[in-house]
Amino acid sequence: MTEGIIFDTLRQGLWVAVMMSAPLLAIALIAGVTVGLFQALTSVQEMTLTFVPKVGAMLVVFWVSMSFMTSTLISFFTDRIIPLIAGGS
Repeated sequence: MTEGIIFDTLRQGLWVAVMMSAPLLAIALIAGVTVGLFQALTSVQEMTLTFVPKVGAMLVVFWVSMSFMTSTLISFFTDRIIPLIAGGS
């Protein structure tokens, strides 16, 4: 196994991690900005108001995108990691 294969596998693994976390991070950003804007407009400074909607939205998005995340991770392992373990390139 050469350095190029190791670096390419690491690069591809990092890209898979970015693709899997992007929906959750995007909805956390959108929910945080929306709740922050609501708090600024109404002068309501409640800590649970920022936490509960963000966690709820993230749970819903996680539940909806779970099949995408699973298929992405399975394809990465079957296409890239298992052939390296078996001795291929």
